[in-house]
Amino acid sequence: KVVVGDQDGVITCFGIKKGEAVPVFKTLPGQKIARLELGGALNTPQEKIFVATGSEVRGFTKRGKQFLSFETNLTESIKAMHISGADLFLCASYIYNHYCDCKDQHYYLSGDKINDVLCLPVDKVNGITPVLACQDRVLRILQGSDLLYEVEVPGPPTVLSLNNGNGGDSGEEILYGTSDGKLGLIQITGSKPIPKWEIGNEKKRGGILCIDSFDILGDGVKELLVGRDDGMLEIYSFESADDPALRYDYALSESIASIQGGCVGKDGYDEVLASTYSGWLTGLTTEPVHREGGSGEELKLSQEMQSKISSLRNELEHLQMKVLQEREKYQQSSQSSTAVSSVPAFSVNDKFTLNKDDASYSLILEVQTAIDNVLVQSDVPIDLLDVDKNSAVVSFSSCDSEPNSNFLLATYRCQANTTRLELKVRSIEGQYGTLQAYVTPRIQPKTCQVHQYQIKPLSLHQRTHSIDQDRPMNTLTLKGQFSFAEIHSWVVFCLPEVPEKTPAGESITFYFQNTFLGTQLESTYRKGEGCFKSDNISTISILKDVLSKEATKRKINLNISYDIDEESVRHTLKLIHPKLEYQQLLAKKVHLIDALR
Repeated sequence: KVVVGDQDGVITCFGIKKGEAVPVFKTLPGQKIARLELGGALNTPQEKIFVATGSEVRGFTKRGKQFLSFETNLTESIKAMHISGADLFLCASYIYNHYCDCKDQHYYLSGDKINDVLCLPVDKVNGITPVLACQDRVLRILQGSDLLYEVEVPGPPTVLSLNNGNGGDSGEEILYGTSDGKLGLIQITGSKPIPKWEIGNEKKRGGILCIDSFDILGDGVKELLVGRDDGMLEIYSFESADDPALRYDYALSESIASIQGGCVGKDGYDEVLASTYSGWLTGLTTEPVHREGGSGEELKLSQEMQSKISSLRNELEHLQMKVLQEREKYQQSSQSSTAVSSVPAFSVNDKFTLNKDDASYSLILEVQTAIDNVLVQSDVPIDLLDVDKNSAVVSFSSCDSEPNSNFLLATYRCQANTTRLELKVRSIEGQYGTLQAYVTPRIQPKTCQVHQYQIKPLSLHQRTHSIDQDRPMNTLTLKGQFSFAEIHSWVVFCLPEVPEKTPAGESITFYFQNTFLGTQLESTYRKGEGCFKSDNISTISILKDVLSKEATKRKINLNISYDIDEESVRHTLKLIHPKLEYQQLLAKKVHLIDALR
């Protein structure tokens, strides 16, 4: 049996008989389901269904009878959930809560947004060890309501999973996937982390959204099933424990929201089941599809296949009729004297991230129905780069940048059935503003949604765990009558990947790296004082301009002082030199092409 939770708040449970989906139960719609987990008493089959919707957790039996409705005290909606026996772990944005038998046990406030939560298996590891995957590229290991230690990972972790589904032999092994497509395994011991292996994203594929462990090859070792946000489904096998290798991959057309291995369609044949963003469920089977044909015989479609095809045809005709009826009904009601225009609601799944490799931003837009066109507008100078996977037709409109600072106007017209569009933009540091995407899907009546993305003054900087302290550094120091929250809001305005919430404590230090030039920035600040160090004098100059502008807006008097290291200029020019050399060589080669022709 398969159970699915969707954005309309419906839980559907079904099985497959003779290639047809047979429903077991279906619940009524409500708030969208953020998480769905199976649970039950420890060491028994996990057959109870738990879902998180808004700030509530509900439980259903495998027959569809609701036995639990638990309204938590969380003010925000639940983003992540993990269940282990009677223990329930919930996370909303920055808050982690642990309940046992629906009674509040522990609470923790994280420094950055929490993307996923997990607990090491209680039967193997003594005590409860929760692990939080946080947006600032850190896994936080808790003990009770306190932080035990932090583990740095190579990208913002989006998903956690127990190795082999049980934490491995020790019960301490955790798999993580990051939003920039990296995958790794870490052993979480009681005192320190032991990294086991890590796979980079060489093929520049999408971010990882879901992981499952399942023995799909039937060799007695569980393989790793991975789903990515660009629709890539991957199966990794293990030659040895610390050496995963990509065995199979399969491209779906939309982001994979969830992936599971199991036996669904036919006894004796395992499947990989994936659900994608717009609500499709896809099964990949180990059953051999090609039947052996005799010598020179005409292969006849089996009865089963023929009946399946005709039933699909009937279903399609039925749907087409229904669409026509509804369309006529809408036309009549919209022309009547009591007409009410109805704007169809649709949800857009968007992601705007900086790629470290080529210092460009990826804007990924995904809609539940086919996209008709996307209009991109920007009030700062940016370049649109080509994306291989993108089949949309782009046309640029000329725009006047003078009166209303309009620097870019481009339209992407999508081919039929495109539900996902990926764009790449490159910004210029020091030029900041807003990028807007107007998304119009193919639905009647025509509706458009606008999504806005901030391009920050230091847009090409990315958070990092540490920096090289030996470089020649320029320093910018600010002093004035400002609060910790105020200077933090200015830093959020200037730099990407800084949590919006003011950090706990008196002061905070963040490290950044410029993805384009490889220069670095260290920012340390507290109430009334801020200190910014960088080996790139331009970074310091941009910060000075923006920070003084922000302070002037709030009528705060700033005392700004610099300490400039002359050596840093030579150092940064050395970093820029190979890039210039490459461009100059390229220009020379382009000149030679004509002569060679």
